[in-house]
Amino acid sequence: MKSEFTSRLIKIEAVLHTYIPTHANPEWKALSFGTIDSCIQDSHITPLIQPCKNLIDLGGKRWRPLLLVLCAELASQAQKKSHDECSAAIEKAYTLTPLVEFAHTASLIHDDIEDCADTRRGEVAAHIAYGLDVALNAASWLYFEAATCIKQVPASEQAALYELFLTEMRRLHLGQAMDILWHRNPRLIPSIDEYRAMVHNKTGTLSRLAVKLGLLAGGASAEQAEQAGVYAEEIGLGFQIIDDVINLTTGNPGKKRGDDIVEGKKSLPVLYHLAENNQDKNHLATLFELARTEGIDSPAVEEAISLLTSSHAIEKAAQEGTEIIQKASTSLASLFGTGDSEARTLILDLFAALQSKAQ
Repeated sequence: MKSEFTSRLIKIEAVLHTYIPTHANPEWKALSFGTIDSCIQDSHITPLIQPCKNLIDLGGKRWRPLLLVLCAELASQAQKKSHDECSAAIEKAYTLTPLVEFAHTASLIHDDIEDCADTRRGEVAAHIAYGLDVALNAASWLYFEAATCIKQVPASEQAALYELFLTEMRRLHLGQAMDILWHRNPRLIPSIDEYRAMVHNKTGTLSRLAVKLGLLAGGASAEQAEQAGVYAEEIGLGFQIIDDVINLTTGNPGKKRGDDIVEGKKSLPVLYHLAENNQDKNHLATLFELARTEGIDSPAVEEAISLLTSSHAIEKAAQEGTEIIQKASTSLASLFGTGDSEARTLILDLFAALQSKAQ
């Protein structure tokens, strides 16, 4: 990781730990809950904090909050703001990073519950470690907790930020609803356009939120932020495709190879295979059903992967994901032109590094 990224990531971590501390200090409690009954103890609040903080502390790429900050720098440099104005804009961007990282964390906990997944980032999933009721409640709370950081920006900007955040959260849940509909029914196959629409919302919404928050913090216009959001959701689509490919090849870090088959995911390799081999639809659906019943060690998992490999559907999806990321990230970085800009260079370097790690 470039040293320019490391210094920013250290600051992002500090902000995240301020907004979700290890222990519920008085200042944090006042920001989060306002005035609460004196009989409420820290032990009552811990079931909210602990499952969320544990997952955050396990790491993650943090590329979305990093992208948020870099977009603020990109917009600030393009606006030719003074040093003090740039510094204020970038500080505002750091303040807003919990909006994307906390929402991402909450979505992972809910995703694992909905997919019946047993691990996350190499550890036991939150609903298994803490219980379904605790994990479900804590993740729901974290969506709302994320928005407390908006209180720290000027009052004149808060309404627009709340509207942006809430709209993107509604879209995230729309995408998840589409995904659930398809993986609950092994024989229901979406179109490729429907798949892309689902990912634009379920995955792309957090990329879009990060980019739009950063650009607005840096002084970009609403129109510029909206255009950049289109590029960002395409980046999210590209990374989801790559993630789906990794699941079917080497296996995602902290997960098991082929667990998307167990969960019944209608990923792009599946759709590409069936587009050329519709006669395999019933057979593949049967493999999904067997995998779900028998678990990750079911022979049906490897049989399904072998089927998708034989048609080069996995290879085709990998190529498309890479091309999408390269095209959309170049468009995003060039939003204000292709002139010399540290932020523009770092945005391109960030996505090059992420793609390199995904290979």
